[in-house]
Amino acid sequence: MAKNPSWVLRSYPSGMPTVGNWTLEDRPILEPANGELLLKTLWLSVDPYMRGRISRAKNYAAGFGLGELMSGGGIGEVISSESPDFKPGDIVMSDYFGWQPLTTVPASSAKLVTVTDAPMQASLSYLGMPGLTAYFSLLKTGNPKKGETVLISAASGGVGQIAGQIARIKGLDPVAVAGTDAKLEWCKKLGYREGVNHRTSTDLVADVAAACPNGVDVFIDNTAGPIHDAAMLNLNTFGRVIVVGTVALADRFDQQDIGLRHLRKTLITRARIEGFLLDDHENEFETAKADLLSWYKQGLLETREDIAEGIESVPYAFVRLLNGENFGKQLVKL
Repeated sequence: MAKNPSWVLRSYPSGMPTVGNWTLEDRPILEPANGELLLKTLWLSVDPYMRGRISRAKNYAAGFGLGELMSGGGIGEVISSESPDFKPGDIVMSDYFGWQPLTTVPASSAKLVTVTDAPMQASLSYLGMPGLTAYFSLLKTGNPKKGETVLISAASGGVGQIAGQIARIKGLDPVAVAGTDAKLEWCKKLGYREGVNHRTSTDLVADVAAACPNGVDVFIDNTAGPIHDAAMLNLNTFGRVIVVGTVALADRFDQQDIGLRHLRKTLITRARIEGFLLDDHENEFETAKADLLSWYKQGLLETREDIAEGIESVPYAFVRLLNGENFGKQLVKL
């Protein structure tokens, strides 16, 4: 019987995840049941939200049990279909791809991917979850006004690089926070006015103040941690803080997040702090995708990809993402 090398969760991390938290098992190729598709995996996406799914802590998405197959966003070719909506040879994306070369997904979760206007992996980047997150977190939840300063953490990552460009397109003043000078140079190429290297900074509050001389009106928080504190201490009256991710807590996910308290600052500024989940905007996805594709076709959007190769590399790619070692959207090509 043909085998299928598959990554399963071996143990829950007690701090920063390591590749040892997973094990690669040969599993049988499952024929699709009614309403399912058997897919040849072409691309897999690893994303910060997955950190919450390998924890015992309560999360907004169901976690993985020990011994369970890992899964996430991916793109693949239909090998066998038990759905009238798809046929062999179709290229589809789904959020239910196993970390394996051949996988079954519910047909209801699959969407056709076209490659006429953009590369197929764009459906996992600026035309997918990262691009949509950037779009709605900034334009809907952030509700910015022209000319306002928008501070964005993890600015060169999958979400951040798109959010900064949307800010530029909309006449805002984007400022980047990233972990290397090379990443900051890339951000400036995309249209960020200024940037702060949070790894070399000895005073993040002062460096954010210098980069944002008019204060921070909107903060797209992809990290939490000390960057969040620095943004809060530079927040303008009626500032908006959108909590998109907390990757800075990846090494202590199950512990209490204890740091500075900003209640007085929030009171004085009358700031709004709001958590962001992409699914809340599902009814507007098609409008957002049309805007993102239009900007790409006009040459207004660029994206950088960090591509690992082969099924063996998937957990390595995920761990390096959590450590901030990726440069651009982290993908795995099979």
